[in-house]
Amino acid sequence: MDFRQEFIEFAVAQGVLRFGSFTTKAGRLSPYFFNAGLFNNGEALGRLAEFYAQAILTSGIVVDGLFGPAYKGIPLVAAIAVALARTGRNLPFSFNRKEAKDHGEGGSIVGAPLAGRVLIIDDVISAGTSIRESVTLIRAAGASPCGVVIALDRMERGSGERSAVQEVEQDYGIPVLAVASLDDLMNFLREHPDFRQHEAAVAHYRQAYGLARGS
Repeated sequence: MDFRQEFIEFAVAQGVLRFGSFTTKAGRLSPYFFNAGLFNNGEALGRLAEFYAQAILTSGIVVDGLFGPAYKGIPLVAAIAVALARTGRNLPFSFNRKEAKDHGEGGSIVGAPLAGRVLIIDDVISAGTSIRESVTLIRAAGASPCGVVIALDRMERGSGERSAVQEVEQDYGIPVLAVASLDDLMNFLREHPDFRQHEAAVAHYRQAYGLARGS
């Protein structure tokens, strides 16, 4: 089975991906909800990190280091660094403090120095605020952001015609990798009879708010 489909199955089994009726931050009524914060035990976090590692390795992107924006990116980046090291890809990682430390070593970056091509780790991209802050921090250190990796791409328009993922890609000229996307979710619904009753609702939501084909 493709690792993206495995990830969707895993997210459903963990209760991270749910179906029903949920109001998004944008005020839209969504037939599904994804909350990566519910990967909240050691086994689940370890498995999640393995999926991220697979997405990174299969992308072929050249990476010199990993960066996790506070706060959600901190446990993610550490776990993903471990998962990659187990495949033989040992990368330095770092994360930021919300407030710069004014004693000891000082500064806002914890972990390895930011250098070379740095991949940003996050769970999802909604407004893209943490990504913008991360890009600024990485560039200020003299390094180059080379991409972003997230768990799920909802492939959903923002207030305009572009999605938050597309805005990041176009504004910064870097790719956004996703462990899985709405396409993978739709495939899951089609292939699993127990969840097929949700397919029409998700397809209708996609038609209303999804990206135009070919965009």
